[in-house]
Amino acid sequence: MGSSTSSQAPSNPRRVRLAIALGDPAGIGAEVTLKALARPEWRLDPTHQPLLVGCRRWLETSYQQLRLHSDEPLRDPAELEMVDLPLAEPCRAGISTPSGGAASFTWLTAATNLVQQGRCQALVTAPIAKASWHAAGHPYPGQTERLAELAGCTDASMLFTALSPSGQWRLNTLLATTHIPLAAVPQRLNGALVQRKLDDLLTFCQRFNPNPHLVVAGLNPHAGEAGQLGLEEATWLTAALEAWGQRHPQVRLDGPVPPDTCWLDAASAWAGGGSGPDGYLALYHDQGLIPVKLLAFDAAVNTTLGLPFLRTSPDHGTGFAIAGQGQARAASMAAALVTARDLG
Repeated sequence: MGSSTSSQAPSNPRRVRLAIALGDPAGIGAEVTLKALARPEWRLDPTHQPLLVGCRRWLETSYQQLRLHSDEPLRDPAELEMVDLPLAEPCRAGISTPSGGAASFTWLTAATNLVQQGRCQALVTAPIAKASWHAAGHPYPGQTERLAELAGCTDASMLFTALSPSGQWRLNTLLATTHIPLAAVPQRLNGALVQRKLDDLLTFCQRFNPNPHLVVAGLNPHAGEAGQLGLEEATWLTAALEAWGQRHPQVRLDGPVPPDTCWLDAASAWAGGGSGPDGYLALYHDQGLIPVKLLAFDAAVNTTLGLPFLRTSPDHGTGFAIAGQGQARAASMAAALVTARDLG
């Protein structure tokens, strides 16, 4: 099942400079960024350094504190170029505040502007806290929605991508709906939305395979069991997939597949069992994120599609419970940086 075409990133001959928004200052954004940038691929390439957006004094203080708690290599902020946007008031690690929310919102906006102005070619974002944004008067569901607004886009998509440990297969999962309550999912979904999301998934997967294999999860248990466990598959979803497949005969499209078995081939491929499907479409947030995080928590990268530039971020949150303690794992942030550099 799946294609034999390699899903590794294509070579990128141009030099992509990254803008990095450092996220909520009370979270682990500084830690995972400094750990990721301490890796050899960044230290040994002085001509290819990112441009950080945040508060330099806070970043330097975080660096000194982390050195007391962690033996892992950390990049010295003195070596890094930064757009310095100082905090309005000091913050404490692990404590959500309106000031921290205002800062992370400002840093994201400024970093996006750098990309839109052409000073950088791709954007990487450290985690923010939605509650802190809301407390600061920014009632967005997340960074994706703010980025869509800044870019003038109406329908940005959230895709999670991760290269398998063998390096021979890439897990790609796109979410049809994102940060909405579960009860609102059936009302938000419709055939036109699913087809637009399949268009986005196809465009991304064709970076690696011109004739990809795509899989769409059902909404209900057993994909509705012929209408016995839910009507969405029978009344519109199956017809929408058939119509989309007829317009894209070069694509192998499976679905709606029962959600409880949809990612079994992905699990086998991730464990080294060859290649799985090129892309999955999940119909709601946790349906897609549970298998992605079970398989690839430290390797998965959140990638925003539908913007006029590439944006990536780690697949985890602010980590307030461990912020400032040197315990944060930087693998997902490192993957976000490499993905933005290679695909931007």
